[in-house]
Amino acid sequence: MKLTMFKSKLHQMMVTEANLMYEGSITIDQDLLDEANILPYEKVQVLNITNGNRLETYTIPGDRGSRVCCLNGAAARLTQVGDRIIVIAYADMTPEEAREHKPKVVVVDENNDPKTILEYSQPATKYGLENGLIED
Repeated sequence: MKLTMFKSKLHQMMVTEANLMYEGSITIDQDLLDEANILPYEKVQVLNITNGNRLETYTIPGDRGSRVCCLNGAAARLTQVGDRIIVIAYADMTPEEAREHKPKVVVVDENNDPKTILEYSQPATKYGLENGLIED
């Protein structure tokens, strides 16, 4: 049996572009993909914090250092420049692997620069943009 587990995420990404005329996907700075252990063309779930929309797509590597986060194609209709999103990758694991797995959480700031990197996700935790991780 395999379980689908939360592998990693980019949290609080700022959407920098929306390109309706592209065939689909989300373009993310390759440095950010590397930091979150998300591969180019990997299936991801995109959760729009600003408006509540959710979608699935795949990643396309953007220029390193650009901090780009561009929703392409149909996904561009579900988001706007300036929206905050969460990009989540999942992995199939055996129960034994899942028990040992530590997901990677990359919290970014208002410029999509990595601010906090965690190897777990905490319940009842807020990620404030002004001062990083905030405990309730």
